[in-house]
Amino acid sequence: MKVLLIEDEIAVVSLIQRGLKDEHTELDISVAMDGLTGLKMAGMNQFDLIILDVMLPGMDGLEVCRNIRLTDPDVPIIILSALNQTEDIVAAFNHDADEYLTKPFKIDELRARVYRKSRKSGTVRTTPANILTISDLVLDKDSKVVSRAGKVIVLTATEYRLLEHLMQHMNRIITRVDILEEVWGMDFNLSTNVVDVYLNYLRKKIDKNFSPKLIHTVIGMGYVMRVQESYEDQN
Repeated sequence: MKVLLIEDEIAVVSLIQRGLKDEHTELDISVAMDGLTGLKMAGMNQFDLIILDVMLPGMDGLEVCRNIRLTDPDVPIIILSALNQTEDIVAAFNHDADEYLTKPFKIDELRARVYRKSRKSGTVRTTPANILTISDLVLDKDSKVVSRAGKVIVLTATEYRLLEHLMQHMNRIITRVDILEEVWGMDFNLSTNVVDVYLNYLRKKIDKNFSPKLIHTVIGMGYVMRVQESYEDQN
């Protein structure tokens, strides 16, 4: 597994290299110490995972992430950052990062996330079971195309993952904790409203101009995707 680490702090680079290779001896870790070099390396090589700092010399990590996504929409990107405000986290996911880990971080947690991504990257997908539908909403897991009433819905990578998770658990109430863990890979103790922010984004694209409404809030419990409208808060 080839990993690109874009990080300008030597101590953090050393920690990650030692910590990951202790458990993942098969990892091949390349290092870039600034944003421009990292972007160049990402464009010249095929990496299985990118670990990316935000505050970098040359080009900040969010801009690096945005540029990588122009040519490689699928490579998993884990953001490492000392910035821990909700708006910082939302900004990272708006740039199509896959996960966000705040500094200082525990190497065991980063190791677990890398292992999780390595397992997912080895999954073989099949075609028929990869079409999810509810009412007139269709999600094709192979092509990553989402449509409703025959109209293609353009989603960011994070919005797509959230919708896929909801559709895979249709008619089942899902808590915010579950969504944070499964969609963002975040620890459940993290205090953030990123789930609410992205559900609002998704509702505007999936439900606002269509009927029936499919994404519902079950007050005090979580969220559910289903056709039937009952006691849920529709806001």
